[in-house]
Amino acid sequence: MALSNKHTHHRLAVVLLALLAVLVCFLVFRRPSVSSPKETKVTENNTPITLVSYPGRTFSYSQRFRDNNQAHLRAAEKIGLKNGPATREQVKQKRSQLQQIRSCHNYVVEPLTYSVPYLVPKAAARLDAIGAEFADILQRNDLPHYRFYVTSVLRTKEDIEHLQRTNGNAVKNSAHNYGTTFDIAYMRFERCTDTHNYMTDGNLCLVLAQTLLNQQRAGHIYVKHEKKQACFHITVRD
Repeated sequence: MALSNKHTHHRLAVVLLALLAVLVCFLVFRRPSVSSPKETKVTENNTPITLVSYPGRTFSYSQRFRDNNQAHLRAAEKIGLKNGPATREQVKQKRSQLQQIRSCHNYVVEPLTYSVPYLVPKAAARLDAIGAEFADILQRNDLPHYRFYVTSVLRTKEDIEHLQRTNGNAVKNSAHNYGTTFDIAYMRFERCTDTHNYMTDGNLCLVLAQTLLNQQRAGHIYVKHEKKQACFHITVRD
């Protein structure tokens, strides 16, 4: 009888260990569930609209995007223009090394004051890739199409000097001078879809942040969260 109880306890222990192993595997290897976009009915200017929330992760932008200026500068010196232009006239002389960027389906190039809309080809291609991924995340989650704003691109040394007079964050030796760097606003977006569905700028910022985080983790870009300028400062590194 004692022997039988011993065997029973042994079998029970084996079963419990097996169940525990199954539970551990489920918790470790299960795919995370993806929530559907949340919709809230509201009225704006007597027009009924649907406010769409993107159920993404919570980001600490300053913690996630804090690649320092030296990292940006090293990457810019490596793959950018060998001698950054001092004047707008010198930009014209370097046009063969640059690619003009224009507003397109996925982003808007704002009217520029302290920069000109040119990047080295690798940086122009990466900007297009960021725009395409941003649009893809929106589409895959059945969200309206929006475009983000590019607010600064290639700066001449003269541009940087002028900017330093009004912007305390502007540095003399800037990665913007090499044609590898651009800024994207994170609190202003243009709605493109002909629909009464809207997203808040905060939720769109979350989608943009997820896009940049994917690109950063893949080793394609450096990103710095510029709080005062309300933009992501981005330098291409590959």
